[in-house]
Amino acid sequence: MNKFKLLFIVAAIVFSSAAMAQKTGYIDVNLVVQIMPDAAKIDSLMQKFENDSLNSQFAALVKDYKYRDSLLGSKDTLTMPVSVKAQHQQTAQNDAYQIQNWQSISQQYYQAKQNQLLEPVYRKVMNAIQTVAKEKGYTHVYDKSVFIIAPTADDLLPAVAQKLNIKVPPQAPIGVNGTPKQ
Repeated sequence: MNKFKLLFIVAAIVFSSAAMAQKTGYIDVNLVVQIMPDAAKIDSLMQKFENDSLNSQFAALVKDYKYRDSLLGSKDTLTMPVSVKAQHQQTAQNDAYQIQNWQSISQQYYQAKQNQLLEPVYRKVMNAIQTVAKEKGYTHVYDKSVFIIAPTADDLLPAVAQKLNIKVPPQAPIGVNGTPKQ
């Protein structure tokens, strides 16, 4: 019985020391993405997408709706075949729906385009985080934004920024709870 207790205590000590040997770090992934040089390019591409694509698409939608509405309101509808008139009415209703819901529709287009452009940047950042974690022996790395309360850990932002060859702005919060490390 005493051997079993001793073996249990030794096993508990070994497992607790192994658990204590784990290094934990955190990083604000979105902050790293924001300070990437690619982020400024993506912002300008998104502005161009909004102006050239979304705004012109909305203008074309309004123009098509006005055309169909005027066509359906004219005397020509009396001689128009029923199937053609029904098709114009259906298209006008679809256009009206899209115009009324344009804000959410355009937001979906915008978000999809932004995700498409940001995907390689996030992949690059995540690869750098994995490389830094492996090089420095971190077993757990968390995104800083998910913490409400967290134990003291190492902020990997400086090391990841160095790995990506980007400069961390002086106003960027580095350290536990956003306080700069000394």
